[in-house]
Amino acid sequence: MKPPILIQNNNRKLETPIRARWCASFLCRLRGLMFRRRLAADEGLLLVQRAASRLDAAIHMLFVFTDLAVFWLDAEKNVVDKVLARAWRPIYAPRQPARYILETHPQRLDDFQIGEQAAFDDV
Repeated sequence: MKPPILIQNNNRKLETPIRARWCASFLCRLRGLMFRRRLAADEGLLLVQRAASRLDAAIHMLFVFTDLAVFWLDAEKNVVDKVLARAWRPIYAPRQPARYILETHPQRLDDFQIGEQAAFDDV
């Protein structure tokens, strides 16, 4: 398993970067954060697609027991959409194609705005 990465905002410094688990396999993306009851404020999951897409970047919240801040990023790591995803909702899809989907604690929703760029760093 790949160690977590730190996700920071390139446009403005975040007080606390997000520690995200890299999730590129089909099974990891399929499971996502299902069955998790809690998520620390600095914790997240980075779903990695092979290519940017609206359809493949869609997520579901079935069996996810907590709300999540979700950010969709393109191949250059620019935020193309974001949403407060509510637990047990069937589907959320980005307005623009995305290659990365960052799922994190709902308190982090204001950490990124559409058009801002993220940076991924190894821990």
